Order: sequence, then structure tokens, then C-alpha cells
Amino acid sequence: MLILDGRALTLEQIASVAYDRNPVALSERARERMEKSREVVEAIVEDGKTVYGINTGFGKLADVHVPPDELQDLQLNLVRSHACGVGEPLGAPETRALMLLRANVLAVGFSGARPVVAETLIEMVNANVLPLIPSKGSVGASGDLAPLAHLAGGAIGEGPCLLPVFESAEGALRGASIEPLTLEAKEGLALLNGTQAIVAVGSLALVRAERLVRVADVAGVMTLESVLGTPVAFDERIHAARPHPGQAQAAKHLRDLMRESEIRKSHAVGDPRVQDAYCLRCMPQVHGAVRGVLAHARQVLEIETGSATDNPLVFDNGDVLSGGNFHGAPLAYALDYAAVAITDLMNICERRIDRLINPDLNEHLPPFLTSHAGIGSGFMIPHVTAVALLSEAKILAHPASVDNLPTSGGKEDHVSMAMSSALKFRQIVENAEMVLAIELLAAGQGLEFRKPLKPGAGALNAYERLRRLVPSLEEDRSMSADIELVVEHLDDFDIEG
Repeated sequence: MLILDGRALTLEQIASVAYDRNPVALSERARERMEKSREVVEAIVEDGKTVYGINTGFGKLADVHVPPDELQDLQLNLVRSHACGVGEPLGAPETRALMLLRANVLAVGFSGARPVVAETLIEMVNANVLPLIPSKGSVGASGDLAPLAHLAGGAIGEGPCLLPVFESAEGALRGASIEPLTLEAKEGLALLNGTQAIVAVGSLALVRAERLVRVADVAGVMTLESVLGTPVAFDERIHAARPHPGQAQAAKHLRDLMRESEIRKSHAVGDPRVQDAYCLRCMPQVHGAVRGVLAHARQVLEIETGSATDNPLVFDNGDVLSGGNFHGAPLAYALDYAAVAITDLMNICERRIDRLINPDLNEHLPPFLTSHAGIGSGFMIPHVTAVALLSEAKILAHPASVDNLPTSGGKEDHVSMAMSSALKFRQIVENAEMVLAIELLAAGQGLEFRKPLKPGAGALNAYERLRRLVPSLEEDRSMSADIELVVEHLDDFDIEG
């Protein structure tokens, strides 16, 4: 069980709840912090002080005072009016991640919400009662207002559910014996103000991206072996001379994958070629740089998981301070950066696919990896598909964070567009998974022409796993299902060496 206490969560902890449905609970320490914070809010309401977010309107309407007998209506109207998302809903894993992250941010204890607010979200996650949350409508400041409003709507028993399918939130809560929330002062705002939709989508996409860069090493080595390339460029001394950590990690992984290669031994002596093309020779530098970018993105996302992103923040000494921790700029920049890096990973991967199939670039393999060139097209069109996916990723890699349009009557005049960064990054990762699957298939086919010689132990392991999924290409067939099957089993190709 994952115990939430408001401290930062790792991407692995988020994934364990999102994908594996690991159960969640609120710590006693977090409950105590939330109760102290709540006492401050209740004292403000009782004393009749005017404090933003507790007894005022919102955004441009922050100067409008709301009397005590209308505070529940204020919070309810806030949730209903802000539940204005559109487009495809977030998937079930992303929704579970979003609910987990929002509960953990409340557990930090600066939001002024009762413990029951976080506990209701936790109960919903554990019972798999997931509100339907449209993916579009957030500008990433004041946080993810629209997505989180749909989440809050589910918690109060309004709106549809993604799971159970086609069921109202009211009915789903009743079926799970969960009491719908009745929002008190500040609690609607406490649920809406934050960056948790960005972090949910970005974190799960980043876990996939980190796997991708390791799989790219595997596919790259299979390609290198197929075209009779040299591993000299992976020598440890080269990378010690330029000590970027990701580069060293990539070079070591590539060396490990090529251990005991019979193919390499067959041409290690007497090969007239001095060095390989960049897409082979520079794998440590490129794959390593991608590792560095993803490590930075992980650091940013994990800090955010334990950060108070509400506004205003309620401190236990009685201070209620308005700020801008809901602004998604740190996330937008990091996810845009990661999107650029994964797109370039696709670039080098596509160049390796071309080197495998292009008879003008490779004299050691038959054209398009088919023994029946002319009658058959072999891997000609899978390469075309890879190029189409790469072109789309290049369009999506334009940073969302450079855009800005003011909202809320000019009160919210600089926004982050970080949710767009997260959604684009997710799509780029999905495209990259398909391109990597195509390289694995093409490189596996290339190894057919190296038989009976075997590649290095890691590459051979990957080849054998590939053949358990799909047969070699003896004659032309539709390869759409092959590509999708390899994508589905990409975990199988996350091989250490």
C-alpha cells in the first residue's frame, strides 16, 4: 500500500497506482496537517474577514465578497462552471494518476481542506471509480482548472464516469459505498487549483520515454550487427574523455549488448572501413543526451508531486497568502524539452532504418531486406510509415511553452500552456514507440542474413524475443499487426545486456 503524506512521489510510485492499481491510504501525519490548515479557514469564516478564495469570487471577480450563508454555493458553482473540458477523455491510468497526485498535494497541508476531501479521492482510486475527465481545456495556469473541475465534479457525485463505464458519478459512488463530498469554504478551489493533470499525463509518458531510450540501444545494436558495423566508437576511453553521465551509460549499455558477438569477430580484421555513419557511430552521444534530458524532466516532475500548488496557501500560523504556485511553467519547459529529445531519438532511429534497407547505403544486405527485390517490396513501406510518424512528431515538437494568451478578463494574463506540452509529449512518445518497433523488425530481418553467425548476447536475446512474437519476412505481407504487436511488447526489449 502506498501511504500518502504529502512528500514527493517517484514516477514508479505513480505508475504502480496508475497501471497496477496499488492501493493507497492517507497517513496520520498528513491528516493532522490538514486539520490544522482547516482550522485557519474556519476561523476566517467565523471572524468574517475577507480573504481571497475563502469568501470572495475568483479571478477577475476576486473583489466580490461572498456572505457566509452562500459559501457552499460559491464552491459548488466554482466546480460546475469550471468543468468545461472538451475532447477525448484521459485514459484510466492517467485518471488514477491524477486523483492520486491531487490527494497527495492536499496532504501537504497548505490547502485548507478537510482530510475527508483527500480521503474521498483515495477511496475513489481504490474502488476504481474514475470521473470522465476531458483532456483539453487547461492552459496550465491557474493550474489545470477544467480537468480538475471534472475530477471535483465526480467527487461530489456529478458528471459521468470513465469507469464504471456509462455510469453517473452519483451511481458509481453509491455502488462503491462512498459518500459524495459536500464542499465547504475553500474546498472547491483546493481541488481545482493545481498542475496535477499535467503531471499525470507527463509522468506516465516519461516512464514510457525512459524505456524507449533503453530499447533504442537494443534496436541500434541489432542494426549495427546487421550492417556489419564496428563497436569501436563505444570504447569506454572515448566517453571518459567527454564525461556526460548519459553518454557513458549509453556506451556501456551498447558494449554490453554486443558481448560475445560472432558477427563482429567475423569482420573485425581486414575490414577496409574506418568508421560508421553517424547514426551508428554517435549512438552513445545522441541516446546519452536523450537520457540527460529525460533525467531533468523526471527531476522537475517528481518535485512537483510533493509541492503545494494551490492558491491561496494556508499556513498554520494563520497566514493565508496568495501566490502563483499553480503556474505550470517549470513543467511546460521540461516536457517541451523532453518532446524535442524524443523526436531526435526518432530521427536517428529512422536514419538507421534507412541504412538497413537502402541499397545505396548498405552493400551487405539485400535491397529493402527482401530476397525477392522487385517482386517484393520488403521493408520499403514500413520505412515510409516511420517517416510519416517522424514528420508528425516534428510538427508536435514545437514548444507549447512559447505561447501565451491572457484569460479571465486579463487578470490571468500569462499562462503556461503546460497541458498542451504534456499531451504533445504523450503523442510523440506513442509515435516513437511505433518507429522503434519498425527498427526492431527491420534489424531482426537484417540478422536473418547474417546467419549462421550470431550477434552479441544482448542483441541475440532481443532477436529471439522478436521471433517469438513475429516470424521473419519470407514474402511480402501486411506488417501493421507486426508493428502493433511489437509496440505492445516493448517491455520485452528493455534488455540490459
